[in-house]
Amino acid sequence: MKMTENDLYDFIKSIKPLDFVACESARKYQSKLAMPPGSLGVLQELAIQMAGITGNIKSEVAKKRIVVFCADNGVVEEGVASAPQSVTALQAVNMTKFKTGMSVIAKKMGCEVEVVDVGIKCAYECEKILNKKIRLGTNNISKSAAMTRDECITAIGIGIELAKKAKAEGIQILGTGEMGIGNTTTSTAVLCALTKTQPDLITGRGGGITDEALAKKKQIIQRSLQVNKPNANDVLDVLSKVGGFDIAGMCGLFLGGAQCHLPIVIDGYISVVAALCAKRISSVSADYFIPSHKSKEKGYVLAAEELGVKPFLDLNMRLGEGSGCPLAFEVVEAACTIMNDMASFDGAGIDDSYLTEIRKQRGF
Repeated sequence: MKMTENDLYDFIKSIKPLDFVACESARKYQSKLAMPPGSLGVLQELAIQMAGITGNIKSEVAKKRIVVFCADNGVVEEGVASAPQSVTALQAVNMTKFKTGMSVIAKKMGCEVEVVDVGIKCAYECEKILNKKIRLGTNNISKSAAMTRDECITAIGIGIELAKKAKAEGIQILGTGEMGIGNTTTSTAVLCALTKTQPDLITGRGGGITDEALAKKKQIIQRSLQVNKPNANDVLDVLSKVGGFDIAGMCGLFLGGAQCHLPIVIDGYISVVAALCAKRISSVSADYFIPSHKSKEKGYVLAAEELGVKPFLDLNMRLGEGSGCPLAFEVVEAACTIMNDMASFDGAGIDDSYLTEIRKQRGF
């Protein structure tokens, strides 16, 4: 059954804030662990966030899954991408074989990968790809709206459905991935619309294009905004007019993950734009988002600032696909291990009275 707009609004109301009592309990528990106050930095912050998400001081993230939304974008006919459109289908299949950049890392680190077709245009044969195809790619956004509003809601609904499915199957942490030639163009158009930023300032090279193609890409994004006139105050309007099925699907996964009390990891540029869309739809949902790496794509910094997240890795990556997620999963697992396995001062036989004044001065 497809999600309606009323269904979506009802669902949004069911997303609850973090368990702040659990967060405070985790913070107090950390003060008893045998280490100088705050000495594990971001790992401690993540552990507190995890407590708020799960409601438990001690959490596990042993069962991990990256959900990859695959879709084609009509705007590629304008020459804004370096790769042919057929690569979307080819790489989607390769992901199921654990042969792409993201999937080889995921396999090495014990992460499940779920590849979902929400709008691949070219034909392929692969039973391992989950068929949720809305249609054969979006329209060319420089000429008309990418999709209808109903199609956008359907894509978001698919993401929500997959988050619920993951929860039911015992997944403890989710990652967001995408595959779709031309999707840095659509992502930038969405970001420009949401933040009222000029394309010249944040348009990047995506998979790698020439100076001439970059100049054209900026022009195409500008034209898309002029043709469609997306309403910055209506995320569904923005996504349906200048977005893509993959971005809308990821947006739904972020919303669904939050509703299911699952930590959900942001990958790179396309993913962080989808996360921003989710936050604009439900501000509470962002409490469940965990950043991974700083994408080298030009617009990432603006999107991350708007979202209010600080990535804890900077590896000069710009692949996408969800490639930052398995790396972030390891960091989150380390944060959980601190709470689960680290000795307290009492357990380590250490008198921690020497830290009393330090704790007072530093607010611990």
